[in-house]
Amino acid sequence: MAADSEPESEVFEITDFTTASEWERFISRVEEVLNDWKLIGISSGKVLEKGVYTTETWEEKSDEIAFADFRFSVTHHYLVQDSSDKDAKEEQVEDIIPVAMQDLLCMNNDFPPRAHCLVRWYGLREFVVIAPAANNDAVLSESKCNLLLSSISIALGNTGCQVPVFVQIHHKWRRMYVGECQGPGVRTDFEMVHLRKVPNQYTHLSGLLDIFKSKIGCPLTPLPPINISIRLTYVLQDWQQYFWPQQPPDIDALVGGEVGGLEFGKLPFGACEDPISELHLATTWPHLTEGIIVDNDVYSDLDPVQAPQWSVRVRKADNPQCLLSDFVTEFFKLCRRKESTDEILGRSAFEEEGKDADISHALSKLTEPAPVPIHKLSVTNMVHTAKKKIRKHRGVDESPLNNDVLNTILLYLFPDAADKSADGSEARTSPSAGCFPPTDNEDYNIYIQFKSAPSDSLTYKLALCLCMINFYHGGVKGVAHLWQEFVLEMRYRWENNFFIPGLTSGAPDLRCCLLHQKLQMLNCCIERKKARDEGKKGSNSDRSSGDIGKTIDLVGKDYLKEGDKEKGEVGKSWDSWSDSEEEFFECLSDTEELKGNGQEGGKKGAAKEALKPEGRLHQHGNLTLLHPGDPLYVPVTQEPAPMTEDLLEEQSEVLAKLGTSAEGAHLRARMQSACLLSDMESFKAANPGCCLEDFVRWYSPRDYIEEEIVDEKGDVVIRGELSARMKIPSNMWVEAWETAKPIPARRQRRLFDDTREAEKVLHYLAGQKPADLARHLLPCVIHAAVLKVKEEESVEDISSVKKIIKQIITHSSKVLRFPNPEDKKLEEIISQILNVEATIARARSLKAKFGVEKCEQEDERKALEKFVNSFLEQPEVSVTGAGRGHAGTIIHKLFVNSQRVATMMPLDEELKRSGSLDEKRFSSGIAGDFPLPAGREVILRTTVPRPAPYSKPLPQRMYSVLTKEDFRLAGAFSSDTTFF
Repeated sequence: MAADSEPESEVFEITDFTTASEWERFISRVEEVLNDWKLIGISSGKVLEKGVYTTETWEEKSDEIAFADFRFSVTHHYLVQDSSDKDAKEEQVEDIIPVAMQDLLCMNNDFPPRAHCLVRWYGLREFVVIAPAANNDAVLSESKCNLLLSSISIALGNTGCQVPVFVQIHHKWRRMYVGECQGPGVRTDFEMVHLRKVPNQYTHLSGLLDIFKSKIGCPLTPLPPINISIRLTYVLQDWQQYFWPQQPPDIDALVGGEVGGLEFGKLPFGACEDPISELHLATTWPHLTEGIIVDNDVYSDLDPVQAPQWSVRVRKADNPQCLLSDFVTEFFKLCRRKESTDEILGRSAFEEEGKDADISHALSKLTEPAPVPIHKLSVTNMVHTAKKKIRKHRGVDESPLNNDVLNTILLYLFPDAADKSADGSEARTSPSAGCFPPTDNEDYNIYIQFKSAPSDSLTYKLALCLCMINFYHGGVKGVAHLWQEFVLEMRYRWENNFFIPGLTSGAPDLRCCLLHQKLQMLNCCIERKKARDEGKKGSNSDRSSGDIGKTIDLVGKDYLKEGDKEKGEVGKSWDSWSDSEEEFFECLSDTEELKGNGQEGGKKGAAKEALKPEGRLHQHGNLTLLHPGDPLYVPVTQEPAPMTEDLLEEQSEVLAKLGTSAEGAHLRARMQSACLLSDMESFKAANPGCCLEDFVRWYSPRDYIEEEIVDEKGDVVIRGELSARMKIPSNMWVEAWETAKPIPARRQRRLFDDTREAEKVLHYLAGQKPADLARHLLPCVIHAAVLKVKEEESVEDISSVKKIIKQIITHSSKVLRFPNPEDKKLEEIISQILNVEATIARARSLKAKFGVEKCEQEDERKALEKFVNSFLEQPEVSVTGAGRGHAGTIIHKLFVNSQRVATMMPLDEELKRSGSLDEKRFSSGIAGDFPLPAGREVILRTTVPRPAPYSKPLPQRMYSVLTKEDFRLAGAFSSDTTFF
């Protein structure tokens, strides 16, 4: 064994040179990515049309590769082109230069307003960028940069890829790129220079031409002509001569007690500051040659007024403060508050004034209704106990809302309170008066999509008032104060039988928000209570004369008893307190009398009394009862109990908990048949001697099957029977029919206990925190904001804004239809509203600056309106006629006025000295009309043979940009590699 192991210890380490190094793996990975993206082979394409870099779509694909442990991201940027380029690919020529080299010379898309920086510098339609994957990583050393460039060169040569590939070097904020593009026998090197301080000789065209000529090193003695494109950009920042047209709301007017300063129910709109901060004018000379123009350190022919092309872009103010979005945002912030109303306002506003009251009287306070005298239903009377009790703990001047603001709000919410009649008889008598929904109006029906409330409803108005109170009058304390007043007003109306205005009649609309449903439910309770109380006052004209005559003996005693009670109570009236117990006592006594009548069946008088028909509405066509043959009458029935969505959900949960057992199913059916039992009792009372078949013929005709048969005498007769489901043993209909007694609807136990339901609603309202309230009403506030935006947009007529508004409505309808939407989604909706508001404000700002409304000629005004609106949809707008057109003249005057302000020269004095602006321009030159250019961009192009005179002529290009902060040269220099 030892002998065997000795030779192994003497074996030297063997280096396997066939193993790939990290550098080779990196090159291989670059080649794989280029192959995966199908960028290999000859590239071809037609010359691009003007402006496609801005109008067409740019896309990109990304991948990640690594050089050892250093990660790079590889991104392919390309312009999406039509498939019509296939014809060009078929006509490929062997010696054609790559598309990227052709793009270097293309002049149709110089200075694109919105594109990748490499597109602006080199005019490329397609390229690949390799950059460090991490933001804080950078390729700083020259050796690493050269290694990456050589890697790219090898990968391009191996794959035959003709798409230029760039490597980002130095820190990312410097935007430094170097790259290469290879074709058959040709190569283009992309180089860049970036300086903080520019040498003086390179600030003008003649110095840049010297650099370009020395770089291309053309051996030909008459140098081929160099094509020049120049753009000078001027920035206008001073808008002092144009005030911002947005008038701030007059907050002090309403706070000081002057009604009308800030109108409740109307949301504000517009930006508080000018949303346009700067105007950038780009003057362009697209086609120049070296000898045509002079531009050196002494003199320049580049007069911006004489430039053949003008284009303008505006810089928007960062996050302009907008009134509408601020309102909605501040209201949305209420949703995150945790305090209850009592915690915000101090002690409960419902407590009694006497602090040292004897506790022994507490029970009597709860059980004995306090006298509630009916005064005028006016705004002054509505501002009652809560106000006093808030002041008691805080002092008179510390109440969140003063009387003038509160009176204005309550008068806006309850317009019927302005009625001056002593008993309120001229106040609203119908729950639906003044609320006529125009169902064909698209804007009106938005509430169905948002699950908010109609725009003329009380809930909608309340949301607007709370939104305004939250922003201008005390914030969350003001909201809590107004809400307490609102709840007290709801109770006042319930106890005194006054309808709530601004709500449609009928059952709660489940398409609206829950708070709106609760108010509709309270209105239903008031309607039922008012009808019942009017009946109890003995108004015979309001009752059916037939029913009164037949039931006076049964209920007369009860009314007499209750009448004596009423006389005994000092200051009590039928309208002032709930009579729930008396109502149920009356029902029970009637039922007991009926039971007594049934038990004493031997008494003829009782039997006759039971057979008297009661509660008939009208005869049901020609139908007759099957056995007695009397006409069949439709009975007066109780209306089913209205329900809000939370009650429906609660009921469904209770029914679901009963399970699927037979007993549970039976109990569930009994719970659901309360309305059926009531209708059966009403039917029996209206049709003495009827049977279940008679009831089914009226209530569910499909369950009574009739067929023609021939009797013994040969006559054709119609015979009917109940359907199969009615004959099932232990059928709920049969059980309910046997249980039902002939009791008319007015003497039945109420299906809808309006007293209990009203108290539940009032308790629900009183328990709402400001955050809960904001959650309930936020859909209404967003609804109002969208309507306001639509109204303002209709004045300006901006097509892009119309599309965004439709997107907001679609997005909001998806988010708000469900309970408790996510805060993030709500913030997105509010952000969209902010964008629309800012866009409309920008349109108004531009119209004011360009004097659109001052144009006397209709054609000029329309052209100027179109020009202004195009700023909102395009990143850069061309000025028709350049400096000599109508818009160009306005822009020129803007700069002239700005320059005068800058030099502190009075405008009137200057006009006196040199006449008009035009005379001054031509007499004294334009040097003072414009400031120094904020940016100078120059593109130099030519086609020369490199490196030898007999080489193939190839495109050469150099781009230069000079600003106050930096100076950049981006060169693309091509050379023939056939013999070099």
